[in-house]
Amino acid sequence: MQRINIHQDFPISVEKLFAWLGEHENLETIFHPTKIRRLSDGQGARNGVGSAREMRALGGPAFVETVTAYRENELIEYRITRGSPLKNHLGVMRFSSTPTGSHLHYTIEFEGRVPLIGPLIRAALDRGIRKGLKKVKG
Repeated sequence: MQRINIHQDFPISVEKLFAWLGEHENLETIFHPTKIRRLSDGQGARNGVGSAREMRALGGPAFVETVTAYRENELIEYRITRGSPLKNHLGVMRFSSTPTGSHLHYTIEFEGRVPLIGPLIRAALDRGIRKGLKKVKG
C-alpha cells in the first residue's frame, strides 16, 4: 500500500480553502498537467457525494474519481471508480481552522495493479501535489 501524507497551512479561511479545493475544475492546478472534466454534480451539493470527475494525465487513459464523503468545510473523500492503474484508492482532504487561516491534512492511499507502478506514481503524485498546493488561491 502506498501512502501520501501532506500537512499544509494556508493564509485563507477554511471556507475559502474548502470551496476552492472542492471545485473539481480547480484541481487542475494541483494535479498539473492532468486535465480534469466534471462528469456529474453531487447530491445536495454541486461537489458533494456522488459528484464525479474524469482525469487524464499525460495522454494516458482517462479515469474517474467520485466523491464518497462530504462535510462542508471539514472533509472531502473520494475514490477512483473507473479506469486507472491503481486499486484500493482513497483520497481524503481534512480541513481545520488555525489562528492565521486554515490547515489541510491530505492523504492518498492506493496500490498499483502491477508491480513497481505504485511507488513510481506515489513519488510523482507527492511531488506534484506539494508543488500544486503552493499555487492555491482563495
